[in-house]
Amino acid sequence: MAAKPPSIRSLSRYLLRPQSSLHPRCQHRAQNRRYSAAAPGARLNGTVEYDTTPILNHTSRSTLSNPELPSEIRRGQTKRINLYTAVNEALRHALQTDERVLVFGEDIQFGGVFRCTMNLATDFGTDRVFNTPLSEQGLVGFAIGAASEGMRPVAEIQFADYVFPAFDQIVNEAAKYRYRSGSTGYDCGGLVIRMPCGGVGHGALYHSQSPEALFTHIPGLHVVVPRSPIQAKGLLLSAIKSNDPVIFMEPKILYRAAVEQVPVDAFHLPLDKAEILKPGKDVTVISYGTPLYTCSAAISAAEKDFGCSVELIDLRTIYPWDRETILESVKKTGRAIVVHESMMNAGVGAEVAATIQEQAFLRLEAPVKRVTGWATHTGLMFEKFIIPDVTRVYDAIKKTIDY
Repeated sequence: MAAKPPSIRSLSRYLLRPQSSLHPRCQHRAQNRRYSAAAPGARLNGTVEYDTTPILNHTSRSTLSNPELPSEIRRGQTKRINLYTAVNEALRHALQTDERVLVFGEDIQFGGVFRCTMNLATDFGTDRVFNTPLSEQGLVGFAIGAASEGMRPVAEIQFADYVFPAFDQIVNEAAKYRYRSGSTGYDCGGLVIRMPCGGVGHGALYHSQSPEALFTHIPGLHVVVPRSPIQAKGLLLSAIKSNDPVIFMEPKILYRAAVEQVPVDAFHLPLDKAEILKPGKDVTVISYGTPLYTCSAAISAAEKDFGCSVELIDLRTIYPWDRETILESVKKTGRAIVVHESMMNAGVGAEVAATIQEQAFLRLEAPVKRVTGWATHTGLMFEKFIIPDVTRVYDAIKKTIDY
């Protein structure tokens, strides 16, 4: 019987143990490998404590204090739900209030792989909530046609990894429709394409990709990545209401993990604004989606260890992104770090870093640093080593401050 491979957690503990505890035959290997600048025995890469993380709103008071919410929503009630339920509520509200809204995709009638569309087909009928054939190119092409006829289609790609057959439809049809039509008034602005994205720890080659940077090269699209249930609900409702095609990418690991107090009633959040999650004065950390939780944990440790003050910003919409908020922050702090799960090459961080260098160069006290996924495909047992972890962000903060 084959031996059971060590768990990721066990392997992480082994790598970060003090060298004196290693077997003598392994001493030379440990001495030649520097996995982190953290002190021996450090335990930075623990499990994210979603119940206490400041990224989420754990009380009604903190939720309703958000100045982006309309005044009537801030006087209302909240309930504690997770991210996939927030997506479901947004879709439900859209279907209830606008008969032009359609929801469709592969296997969505029973709720989809992640249950985001549960009970919608039962409640609204299979004329408006329905399954499509297993053809991403086909379902996106149908969505473009429906939007061009005045409908508000919400098409689901089962995993972001599956979007590539539909890439031609998105780039050459959806993104160019309004431009190509000139003054005739035709467009597919009511189109939203949803897709689960990012790693879950065991997705491997075809269920863990973060292809968002590919869509940020395409004029005519909005690309949105929510970090939490409140953001998912408010941003998805804004996306469905938008008159531009929207790529809406939902970090799948957060579907059930991220739970917070969310307004009961429907609300909209801006698609063109980044959000400052935590103010600071020494360094700006810029991210979006799941890595924001990693950044938050790293910032907490870094501020305690180094006595620094770190500003954390969620881009939310990564194309077109909010340059003004980022530049204002970096001109204040003089230092910037961009963190994302997808690989560094031609990633979102490259565009953000270049813009900062061009427009805030004289205010920089250190080079703009990027902490990203490695430029490799995602192997099953190595997934957690490929994406940025707390230690890598912690190291980046230390090196940027010490520069």
